[in-house]
Amino acid sequence: MVNHPTRRGAHLVVALGLVLASTLVDLPRSSVRAADPEHGFLTGEELPANRVQALAAADPAPAGFIDKIAFSGLTQPTAVKFSPDGRVFVIEKAGKLLVFDGMSDTSATTILDVRSEVNSYWDRGLTGLVLHPSFPSTPYVYLLFTYDAPPGGTHPTWNDGCPTPPGGQNDGCVVTGSLVRLSVNSSNAVAGRTNLITGEWCNQFPSHSVDDLEFGPDGMLYVSAGDGANFSTSDYGQFGGDPGSPTPFNPCSDPPSPIGTQLTPPDAAGGSLRSQSPRGASGQPRSLDGAILRIDPVTGAGAAGNPFASSTNANAKRILAYGLRNPFRMAFRPGTSELWVGDVGQSLTEEINVVPVNSTARNFGWPCFEGSTLKSGFSGLTLCSSLSQSATQTPYATYAHGSPVVSGDGCPTGGSSALSGLAFYSGGAYPDRYDGALFFADYARNCIWAMLPNGSGVPDPGRVEIFESPSSTPVDLTTGPGGDLFYADIGNFSSPSGSGSIHRIAYEEPNALATASP
Repeated sequence: MVNHPTRRGAHLVVALGLVLASTLVDLPRSSVRAADPEHGFLTGEELPANRVQALAAADPAPAGFIDKIAFSGLTQPTAVKFSPDGRVFVIEKAGKLLVFDGMSDTSATTILDVRSEVNSYWDRGLTGLVLHPSFPSTPYVYLLFTYDAPPGGTHPTWNDGCPTPPGGQNDGCVVTGSLVRLSVNSSNAVAGRTNLITGEWCNQFPSHSVDDLEFGPDGMLYVSAGDGANFSTSDYGQFGGDPGSPTPFNPCSDPPSPIGTQLTPPDAAGGSLRSQSPRGASGQPRSLDGAILRIDPVTGAGAAGNPFASSTNANAKRILAYGLRNPFRMAFRPGTSELWVGDVGQSLTEEINVVPVNSTARNFGWPCFEGSTLKSGFSGLTLCSSLSQSATQTPYATYAHGSPVVSGDGCPTGGSSALSGLAFYSGGAYPDRYDGALFFADYARNCIWAMLPNGSGVPDPGRVEIFESPSSTPVDLTTGPGGDLFYADIGNFSSPSGSGSIHRIAYEEPNALATASP
């Protein structure tokens, strides 16, 4: 079903909650897990039986479109990318890189298994995948994953779980992140591996880990990551240090105190405030958490022309934008140097942000602001009390937790929300009205919308319509053969083995049929 565009002023305003859940399009499922009301890939909570039945019975695609499974039998796939030579690359959350030889291939080849390195607890895992723009002549494949070790440690440390103590949401099981470059030849063999960034980022709690990878038109590699903080309360670095816990106070060594010291207001700069680390005092460490990086794809170092290129701090040199909570997915608008970012909100709004690629650092305000709202839980902290809203970047579009994105879109509003996919449509078999549109998905609401372009060809927040309701647990959107929209369906968490798939939404122009009787 497709609704007509609804005007909402300069920005799209709706309502929602946070991380990732599950549903289906045409796969039979007896149990579907819900997202955490605040955020997280999953919890043990089941969706109501009537909701599961509705998802199973619905025909989600709009008129003329068909949602069909392109590749099945996957275990929690998180991203898909298409090579010009016909190969299809898929990553699974636990730490596998798979390759299909073409669209007709029904059996994937596992070409890399790094499950021993990956921490796949809750939102953590292998979530970022991108091919070099000149692939396969330049045979590089890039992966971004949660590294199963604390700062300075070695893998495996937690083995995809978190015992008590320390407890996943009490003191937290601390991990870091890893960005690697693989050389993959035409025989699907990994001929080499380079660790570009390993042991950086710092995630104390099981959500808001490392997120996404994209190449820009400038040939640089763009990397996004969440704040690694507690998602159920205002976290400024006060957690850790419980008796018998292996997690000390301030395990990420956030300013202004060393590891082992409990951070206190007003100068605490840990937890969610890692997203504001570029504004810290001179000489303090700079965090990659809650930021967008622009780096050299060969060395992993900050790219020339970055906002903090003159800094002596290697992490600062990498940062293009900051003040983000969980920038789970991003995409470049074709023909521009604009990076569009979907940032998962906490209790108020989901944000679509636009990051111009230039020498000016954009601060999107988290955790001092969520959307345009001051967050009272952080207002007494120095990094927030010294930040005015006018100094932050306004979201391009938002939708509010608890309200429909578009009136009558049929998407649930009583649970959580999680902006989990962005993709631009640049031409193909779809009707012309979609040319230049931005498609965006919400994993928790299990829906996909289209933000149609205005007269200048720019996606217009006042021209949003439902595209697919329900979809099937989308955690990544991209375009593939024929320009069609594809998405990764992460599958059913209560029975994860082989329950995930890659979907293709194809368009078949309706044929008019006429009948008559004498």
